[in-house]
Amino acid sequence: MEVSAPVRVRADDESNGSGGEEGVLGAIKSIFDPNEKTKTGKVLPKAYLKAAREVVRTLRESLEEDDGGNMAKFRRNADAAKESIREFLGGWRGQKAVAAEESYVALEKAIRSLAEFYSKAGPSASLPQDVRNKILDDLSTADAYL
Repeated sequence: MEVSAPVRVRADDESNGSGGEEGVLGAIKSIFDPNEKTKTGKVLPKAYLKAAREVVRTLRESLEEDDGGNMAKFRRNADAAKESIREFLGGWRGQKAVAAEESYVALEKAIRSLAEFYSKAGPSASLPQDVRNKILDDLSTADAYL
């Protein structure tokens, strides 16, 4: 059985014209950087962006499933949304780094609308379409800034 030596291959990153080192170095730096750029170009903590995106995703899934469909699936989505909201508020409520951010304000409005509805109507009430639309609009606004 013959064993051949490994073939050396050099991959160049042609996007920046610097021989690839900047691309690799940039990728390594981004892994250790605690911040990330948003869609709008702002630099925010990665942990905040991850938590906020999770709230948007889980809450949107929960609201879209709550239309008389599969009740077990709705409960799973609602539980996931509750957990992501708890984590988001537990980690970011009152944090000056994000309190004035459009995404935070929009998420807080969506969460507050949901909480106000259920505190008045009870935990098993069905969301009316107007409340659902208001919350979905707030989630879309938040998502646009994440």
